[in-house]
Amino acid sequence: MRASTSLKTVTLAAALIAAPLAGAYAAGHHKGLLDATPPAEFIGPRVTGLIDQVEGVDQGITDARQANNISASEAQQLHMRAARISQAAEHVAASDHGRIPSPQYHELLRRLDNVDQRLMNDTGSGFMTGDGSDGGNYPNG
Repeated sequence: MRASTSLKTVTLAAALIAAPLAGAYAAGHHKGLLDATPPAEFIGPRVTGLIDQVEGVDQGITDARQANNISASEAQQLHMRAARISQAAEHVAASDHGRIPSPQYHELLRRLDNVDQRLMNDTGSGFMTGDGSDGGNYPNG
């Protein structure tokens, strides 16, 4: 009888120990329908326009790298700068009910224009300044 009692005790103890751990595991790895956070909804022409422009600049970086107009490290740096602008736009939009206020929008556009201008300068297609009287035109930037 002693072996039977200890087997029952061990089984019961194992079940009592496993139940809270299984519950903790399930709670940490499963979110119920009510726990799910809704995705941020980005609305408005500023948000979609800015995201489209970031994607355009990002595609330009990829194209320049594939054409060997910029180095891999320069492409990576420009991709990271564009990604940070996109993340900042998403953060601002998420904190303001899916919209980007005008001051932040213009700041993000300025930053994106700087990335685009850097890409154009690095590929040799940037705006040229100077009238040539001193021997040539120079990239603006």
